[in-house]
Amino acid sequence: MAIIIKPVVTEKMTGLGEKLNRFAFLVERSANKIQIKKAVEELYGVNVVAVNTIVVTPKVKSRYTKSGVVTGKSRLCKKAIVTLKDGDTIDFYSNI
Repeated sequence: MAIIIKPVVTEKMTGLGEKLNRFAFLVERSANKIQIKKAVEELYGVNVVAVNTIVVTPKVKSRYTKSGVVTGKSRLCKKAIVTLKDGDTIDFYSNI
């Protein structure tokens, strides 16, 4: 089971990465902070100082179609914001 699903690359997280040396990842809901720290250190070869986790609740979404209103939810996910040691960085675009 892979703990890290994918990195979160948005304007807000890119700004935090440049200023505060923090990076965000979507992770498995069952993963704890120790497992997340170990997975990031092994995958990217960096030193992790702190891990903060957030469980993002689903939002109710609806749209109007010919057959009526269709409602649903976005998915439930868990994010991890990882703070790296000074001098360490993660380059998500090096593989492109």
